[in-house]
Amino acid sequence: MKALYRRYRPKKLDEVVAQPQVTKPLISSLKSGKIGHAYLFVGPRGCGKTSVARILAHEINQFDYELEDSYLDIIEIDAASNTSVENIRDLRERAIVAPVEGKHKIYIIDEVHMLSKSAFNALLKTLEEPPEHVIFILATTELQKVPATIVSRCQKYQFKLADPSEMLEYIKKICKAEKINIEDEALKVIISRGGGSFRDTLSLLDQISTISEAKKITEDNVREILGLPSEQIIQNLITAYRAQDLKTIKDECFKLRENNIEPKYIAELLITTIIETMDVQLLPLIEPLSTVSGSPFPEIKLLTSLINTQALAIQQPVVVPKIAAAPVTEPKPVAKTKESIKTPEPTSLHTEEKTQTTVAPTEIPKPEPKQEAPEPAEKEAKKEEESATPPVNTSFSNPEELWQNILNHVAKNAPTINKPLSDSEYKLEGTHLTIYANGGFHKKQLDGKLAIISAACPPEIDIEISADSLRSDDTMANIAELMGGGQEISIEE
Repeated sequence: MKALYRRYRPKKLDEVVAQPQVTKPLISSLKSGKIGHAYLFVGPRGCGKTSVARILAHEINQFDYELEDSYLDIIEIDAASNTSVENIRDLRERAIVAPVEGKHKIYIIDEVHMLSKSAFNALLKTLEEPPEHVIFILATTELQKVPATIVSRCQKYQFKLADPSEMLEYIKKICKAEKINIEDEALKVIISRGGGSFRDTLSLLDQISTISEAKKITEDNVREILGLPSEQIIQNLITAYRAQDLKTIKDECFKLRENNIEPKYIAELLITTIIETMDVQLLPLIEPLSTVSGSPFPEIKLLTSLINTQALAIQQPVVVPKIAAAPVTEPKPVAKTKESIKTPEPTSLHTEEKTQTTVAPTEIPKPEPKQEAPEPAEKEAKKEEESATPPVNTSFSNPEELWQNILNHVAKNAPTINKPLSDSEYKLEGTHLTIYANGGFHKKQLDGKLAIISAACPPEIDIEISADSLRSDDTMANIAELMGGGQEISIEE
């Protein structure tokens, strides 16, 4: 018996579902007889590119389309296994030969982005000056890998994934025809897992339909068979992430592992939930979750993604000592004596008219400026750093305020290290501030501007630049504690 996605593959352009932006122009061009010499179908996998290419090829030559038929004038090539220039040269030589049955010889090249650079160059010559009887239909999932010279010589059609509501109506019709007894909520889970791909969705439905003889298929049945976590577990993880409840995060992750649910599915569901809710507090979680599927240790990656080390640092407040203002001491009054009080003798100017007595001010000679020896280049550079504009505030109530003041000060006075510093992590223990530079190169950059960084801190703060990552320190310690702890092993032993 054929699979569902093969049995329900469309055989005419007007039977294609959810791709009107493609089928309507193609039907119009067929009716008018304005057929191009090259088409490029672009879109994600499973959305119908190859099916539409086969239908179009048959309708151009006016052949009856059956799934198992084969015509000498319709040649399908898988570019993934025919990537070399020799394959394209052979294609060019065969293309010169006139068609056998139909009016045109049509080449369908699937996954065309897999061709080598030299193969693309060979194909380009044929696309520029194709024989009148030759038509190319190219299909790809990665348009960015297809040279612009190829794209510009084709009529491009963009395919899209099916909308969930359209997919639901389509799947319901198939279930009715196949007599599959299944709940709508279970169908929604299948559609969500299919990701808008008709082929993937029908393959999942085919897998689930095997249990329909016993009873009506429920949502729980689908989640159990496909190995998907329940909505409640996803909500529990999100709630635990908000509160940084490490015990709940650990328990839920272990529960998912015991049920053989793959971490990448959990990450995908978490990302989907975050995007649907658009909660600002959860948005930073998307980036680490997106790397779970590619990690060699996905379970550990999922666990570390849900642990917010900065939030943990906030939960354990660190008191930063404030700078005590220096006491203002007023100068003591000096006792006046008779000897210290001297009345200046007035100088009288005798003229015909009476004038006021004036006292000429005594000029105090200014000392000549001392000429200092020129300082070396290193001292001058250090002097420039020390003379940088000091921050307005050097008293802080929490580590985040201290770190933000450092970033602002460095952005103003040392922009060359602004990027490596902002990418770094930090940890404040008492009056000791450790800056994790994530590599020796960044550490060297920050060490060179340590004086400017220190100028943004109270004098009590002791700064250390580390080439390591904070994740290798705090996060892995938290993971070890969550996983049940461990015993340190000395290498010397």
